[in-house]
Amino acid sequence: MAKQRVIIGLSGGVDSSVAAWLLKKQGFEVIGLFMRNWEDDDDDEYCNSRQDLIDAVSVADIIGIDIETVNFSAEYKERVFSNFLTEYQAGRTPNPDVLCNAEIKFRAFLDHAIELGAEKIATGHYAQVRESNGHFELLRAADSTKDQSYFLYRLNQEQLSRARFPLGQLYKRDVRALARKLGLPNFDKKDSTGICFIGERPFREFLSRYLPDRPGDIVSLDGAKLGEHSGLMYYTIGQRHGLGIGGKGEPWYVAGKDIGSNQLTVVQGRDHPALLSDGLVAADLSWIGGDSPRTHVVYGAKTRYRQNDAPCEFESVDNHDCQVRFAKPQWAVTPGQSVVVYESQVCLGGGIIARANALKESPLTAFAA
Repeated sequence: MAKQRVIIGLSGGVDSSVAAWLLKKQGFEVIGLFMRNWEDDDDDEYCNSRQDLIDAVSVADIIGIDIETVNFSAEYKERVFSNFLTEYQAGRTPNPDVLCNAEIKFRAFLDHAIELGAEKIATGHYAQVRESNGHFELLRAADSTKDQSYFLYRLNQEQLSRARFPLGQLYKRDVRALARKLGLPNFDKKDSTGICFIGERPFREFLSRYLPDRPGDIVSLDGAKLGEHSGLMYYTIGQRHGLGIGGKGEPWYVAGKDIGSNQLTVVQGRDHPALLSDGLVAADLSWIGGDSPRTHVVYGAKTRYRQNDAPCEFESVDNHDCQVRFAKPQWAVTPGQSVVVYESQVCLGGGIIARANALKESPLTAFAA
């Protein structure tokens, strides 16, 4: 009986390397696929894929699997980077990693893998898939500190049915220990951070290549001018550093951006009410199971990757947008970022934050009982 073919995205990092080894150990026919998603300035110190390819090839040789390279840079520019620029130009703060997973790693990559005769694709993401009677659920990883289900919330049933996440039950420390035991050259390689096409380079310098600076005023809530900004695209809600304003009292934080007046509004103190929201409106919704969450039922939600679940309820939800209310005010809810909803260990999906709601005193229906 022929082995089931699984094609894994082999990035050159330790996670995908160990994931590939695990798949081969489990008896699959494993083929590595190294993806090139960015070419504009891939020859400098910040985002060099050449070393990643060298590491991926070395790992494939040690594990004993074939590897090929595929160029998705055109798809990436069309489906991910263009959205990235549009969002920043509109004053929002996007998360391109979410779109990259949905449009590149689990669409362009998946289509290519199927052409190569693969029945499944795999990645080094820390997440899990559970199947029951033909229905697929996305679950959190066992290692809560590395769980990446937040970035996968836009996957649909077809994509999940084809996906394998070999690291879902493992802890990062054990992955590195296994890589070292196997003699993989990247066992202690630093985890990649930030957006792949930006890498470690200064964000402002990168963005200014593609969008023109539009300086304007930095103002307080009462409209008093406090300084000048370089362009609203360089700032995000809750930002403290890089504002260029000082003075007595607590530090200043970004509380709002007005595209029409080109003004950046700031407040003093991390706990200022203007930085807190008891709800939000999200659009561009994506529900993994197909069905929307029920209204007035308690769920957990994240409005950014590194945060604990915040108890919430849906006041309304339809095909276009939803209204979410939180049991406790949330800090720096940022338009353009994703709100991702959970029911215990199951990721239900989410949407793009359109706006944050100001604080209100009315209690949540689901928490009032």
